[in-house]
Amino acid sequence: MKLWSDSFSDGDPIPGEFAFAVPHPENHIELAGNRNPHLAWSGLPEGTKSLALVCIDTDVPTDGTHVNQEGAEVPADLPRTDFVHWALVGLPADAEPIAPGEFSNGVDAHGKPGPEGPRGTRQGVNDYTGWFEGDASMAGDYHGYDGPCPPWNDTIIHHYHFTLYALDTDALDLPDKFSGGQLLDAMEGHVLGSASLVGTYTLNPKLR
Repeated sequence: MKLWSDSFSDGDPIPGEFAFAVPHPENHIELAGNRNPHLAWSGLPEGTKSLALVCIDTDVPTDGTHVNQEGAEVPADLPRTDFVHWALVGLPADAEPIAPGEFSNGVDAHGKPGPEGPRGTRQGVNDYTGWFEGDASMAGDYHGYDGPCPPWNDTIIHHYHFTLYALDTDALDLPDKFSGGQLLDAMEGHVLGSASLVGTYTLNPKLR
C-alpha cells in the first residue's frame, strides 16, 4: 500500500491552512484554516472491503506544567505521548481520494458534529475533546479532523502520522461516540495492510 498527499510531502512541514492554529507575532498563535489535507492511496490488498484513517501526533508533552507559559519552555527531554487528531472509519474500498477541506474546513468552537461524516463514514472524537474540557468557550465533542496546534513554547517539532488501514470488513463494532484508541482496538484482526504519511509542525518561531 502507498499513501500520499498533494498538500505536503512525507517528512515535510504541514502548511498552516491544514493546522488548527498558526503563529501570531504578538499573541503567539491564532486560529487557522483547519482544513483536512488531500490524501490519496494505491495498492490496496485483495479482499479490502473498507478503509479506516487515523492521524496521531506522537510528540505531545506528558506534563503540562510549562505548556504555553510565558517565560518557560517545554523541555525536549520530557516524556511524550500520543494525541489523536482524526479517527475515520467506513470509507469504501473504491473511494476516491480525500479532497482538501472535504472533511474539515475551519475551526468549530465546541467541535464538529458526529459521528456521521461525509460519504457515509463515521468519525470518532479526537483528543481536543479532552483538551478543551472545562473551557466554556471551546468545550465539546470534537468529531473528525482538527489539525496541529502544538505548544507554542515546545522545543521540539511535532510529527503527525496519517495512517490508512485496509480492512477485511465493511463495519466495526464501535460505540456511537468512539475514540481513536477504540477504533485501533476494534480494527485488531481485520487489518489487511496499512500505509503511513508523516508531516511535521511547530508553532515555536525559533524552530520555523
